[in-house]
Amino acid sequence: MESPATGDTIAPSEQADTPVTAEPQATDAPANSTTNRKAPFPQGFLDTISTGWAEREEPTPSLREQAAWAARRRAKVSAAFPGQRLVIPAGGLKQRSNDTDYPFRAHSAFAHLTGWAADAEPDSLLVFEPRGEGHDAVLYFRERADRTTAEFYADASVGEFWIGPRPALDAVAADLGLATAHVDGFVASDSDRTVDDDEELTRFVSELRLIKDEFELSEMALAVEVTARGFDDIVAELPRIIEHPRGERVVEGVFHQRARADGNAVGYDTIAASGPHACYLHWTRNDGAVKPGDLILVDAGVEVDSLYTADITRTLPVSGRFTDVQRRVYEAVREAADAAFEAARPGVPFRRVHEAAMEIIAARVAEWGLLPVTAQEALDADTGGQHRRYMVHGTSHHLGIDVHDCAQARRDMYYDGLLAPGMVFTIEPGLYFQIDDLTVPEEYRGIGVRIEDDIVMTSDGPVNLSADIPRTADEVEDWIARLSR
Repeated sequence: MESPATGDTIAPSEQADTPVTAEPQATDAPANSTTNRKAPFPQGFLDTISTGWAEREEPTPSLREQAAWAARRRAKVSAAFPGQRLVIPAGGLKQRSNDTDYPFRAHSAFAHLTGWAADAEPDSLLVFEPRGEGHDAVLYFRERADRTTAEFYADASVGEFWIGPRPALDAVAADLGLATAHVDGFVASDSDRTVDDDEELTRFVSELRLIKDEFELSEMALAVEVTARGFDDIVAELPRIIEHPRGERVVEGVFHQRARADGNAVGYDTIAASGPHACYLHWTRNDGAVKPGDLILVDAGVEVDSLYTADITRTLPVSGRFTDVQRRVYEAVREAADAAFEAARPGVPFRRVHEAAMEIIAARVAEWGLLPVTAQEALDADTGGQHRRYMVHGTSHHLGIDVHDCAQARRDMYYDGLLAPGMVFTIEPGLYFQIDDLTVPEEYRGIGVRIEDDIVMTSDGPVNLSADIPRTADEVEDWIARLSR
């Protein structure tokens, strides 16, 4: 593996020795101020706050494993946009309520191209500065403030007294193999091409993620591994989940604990949908009871520190055993998933995965007498689709640093593209019979089933990264019997 050169620190154009927000200087706050958040500091505090601190113990920087991979990705971007200045923002904090913010997560393209992920700083910028036939990449972010500055104690957004130590420019430069500079030294120009504001650039960095490199594939495997532990936790806690009047919330909380303990966070809002809620595809209120006799559909994924996420769904019989009708529906969905997996091969159109699943779904609901036409008629591209009433969503999407990765890729590279080694995608057929759907017999109403696995394509065919999480009806029942206390 070729490693990039050690990064350099570029001095900012101005010293960052004053507060970075509109926070008034502590000595200027009027005594009769009506604000509840910006009361003046007493003079004794101002006279002593800058003294009496021990020397910082700086972490020893070491080039991250992903730094070399990120450098290779940047080289591809540079080659695609010769002579053009490119700006990839990390994004900033977003307000949740009053003076609280949502947890910060860097823009996916920024993390992908820098290797700076869970610990990235808000408002950072990756800038490709044209140089000859290539670019110099510079990472701009807010350098830590010296303890002699008011920012240290007076700015609750970035002050280290409030949020803890912030990274130093030279340490990040060494860590990522990137030149760094203070964000105050960045000057925008009218010719800048900025991701999310420039269609071509946005599309390119999205399509760059269609084929995962070795580092990405290892992170995907890790995300699935931690997610599997989270599903085990849910199964083990089923008795407690059943006891709580909002058991769906308990499911969400149990999984979130695993995600935070062994990863960075959840990759998306967990769906914990019990009983009829399982028929709502994006049920995230998770405020219902989990009752014996029902099924609970759990769609959840752990995002690891590199920001790569799993996306897995399992449907569990709350009582530990499927009824005959529940098993019939469940095994039909599994059959569709298996057919989709068998259809996925290098060189096969991506959309063929969905078509294979739909052939099984149409055949089974026709067999059960739920369609007004034959399965073959339902599959007609122009006049059919009757079976889609019971599975309106697609079967697959790309997966990676975003749960719906590569979303800005061109259609002929995505849905109409060909499967290739290094692609990671989901297979997730389902059947959903709404509680008030009069087109199905009453015994089906309120049953929702989805089985979702994470697949990596290799030169020898697909590999199911989540195959060790029980899938068949018999395996699921044994799983519950083994773990549920």
